[in-house]
This record gives sequence, structure tokens and C-alpha cells, in this order.
Amino acid sequence: MYQNLFMGRLTAIFLLLFASCSSLLAQSTNRTVPTAPAVYAFAADGTPNPPLPSANPPSLAPAVSLPRMSPELALSTYQQRSNRQAQTLAGYSADTLIRADLPDNAQHGEYELQRHYTAPHTLSFKSVRFEGDGFVKTNVIARLLQSEVDHALKDDPAATALRPENYKFSYKGVVQDGDQSLHVYQVKPRQKRVGLFKGYIFLDATTGSLIRAQGRVAKSPSLFVKKIDFMQEYAEIQGFTLPIRMHSEAKVALVGRAIVDITNHDYQPIAAPTESAAASGSH
Repeated sequence: MYQNLFMGRLTAIFLLLFASCSSLLAQSTNRTVPTAPAVYAFAADGTPNPPLPSANPPSLAPAVSLPRMSPELALSTYQQRSNRQAQTLAGYSADTLIRADLPDNAQHGEYELQRHYTAPHTLSFKSVRFEGDGFVKTNVIARLLQSEVDHALKDDPAATALRPENYKFSYKGVVQDGDQSLHVYQVKPRQKRVGLFKGYIFLDATTGSLIRAQGRVAKSPSLFVKKIDFMQEYAEIQGFTLPIRMHSEAKVALVGRAIVDITNHDYQPIAAPTESAAASGSH
């Protein structure tokens, strides 16, 4: 579910952005656009180059040596974990910070919210603080939030899941990110449709957990939007894999570059009762 909600959010960002762009008036204020987070680079054949420093803070805990999974086992383990999480995650709350920039028009917005999700289809937000331009708040961030709510309501996990039915997986090797070894897989959608992407996923080589996804949306949701690139980071929180950071960029007609950064923190996940999870797994 967590990957599918993320892809719905990503396509919604730029689908809704262009809707009111004809009313945008450029402002003369100067702003510094947030620096994009570090991402992995790849050679022409798709193999990973040495990684840039991780955006995550280093861990001070002593390293525990675990056996490295084979690429096939790590991918299978990830897919099993994803299916299990869909059955056992009853909901969560989290604090969300959204920064949206239209650098060609010097417009910016920063919105702090509280997010609440109840499985399978209920998502809501509570406003905490907003700073910035009203156009960005109304025509970018508010529309994005509404689209997240709508996507959660209509979510079809099977249609966009990182599974063989939707993607071809090609193993590209191992990269070292600090003390963490990551298996790298190139993913190519079997169909060019909205909600899928082409790029790479990174799995923890010892646990099979999803750590990062990056790439380009396979099909733009609109003729007005081109080249939607993104990077999404995940973390293990109380036994659940949850998105903690997303950076995305696109070119939008009449607006130019659009940059959106979303961070989630202070997650409070809720596990489904054991009886309910067992009943779901038996069907």
C-alpha cells in the first residue's frame, strides 16, 4: 500500500499543478530553492556508480553482522514483506512537511500538517502551519493533499505494486551506503501507464527491506507535464516499511520547473489485531 500511495501522490503533484497555471503572476522576490537530496548515479549500461553520501544521519549503534541475502531471496523477501504489511498495518499517524517551489516564478510554499491513515481507504490531514505564496498553497499543496485523499479512497494496490505482473526486474549489483549493503535492481514497467515508473529500487541486502526508489514516471498524467523525476526514501518503523522522504521535479507548461519535497516523521503505526491479521492471511 505504501508504494502505491506514494505513486498516486507523485502523479497528482503535477497533474494538478498546471490546472491554474495561466493565472500565475511571477514575483520579484528571490528565494533559495532547497538542495535536492543525494541520489545514486548509474552508468550507461544501468550499473550503479559509487554512491554519493546518504541523506540519512549515521547510526551510532554498534554494527551487527548479518548474512547477505542473494539478490533473488532479497527481492522475494521484500515482496512477501509488502504483502504482509498490507494485511497487518491498520493505520498510522505522522507529521508531514511539504515544500513546493516554482523557481522560474520565484514562488514557494511550506506546509506543516498532521497526517492520519486508517486502512484500507481513509486518509486525512490537520493543518499546523503554512508559510509562503497563496498560489502555491491553493494550486499546488492543497490540491496535492486532496488528491492523496482521493487516491487512498480508490487505491488498487495490485495495479501499481512492485511485482512481476507490473515490472521487469534486472539485478545490477551491490552498493555500500555507510555500513549498509544494498542490492540494486533496475525496474521497467511492462505497460506504459500512469502509476508506474522506470528506474531503480534499493533493498537492504540483509533484510530485504525497501530502502529507496528513484527514477522517472513511465507516463505523464498530462500533456502539460514532462519528465517527472523522483527519489523516495523509506525506513523501518516498528516493523513497518514507511516513506520518510520524497523529492520530485518536473517541467510544467507555463510554469516551468516544479519542485516538491515531502518529509514524514514521528510515525505512530497501528498494527491490526492478531486475530484479524491471521484471518486476512487465510483467504
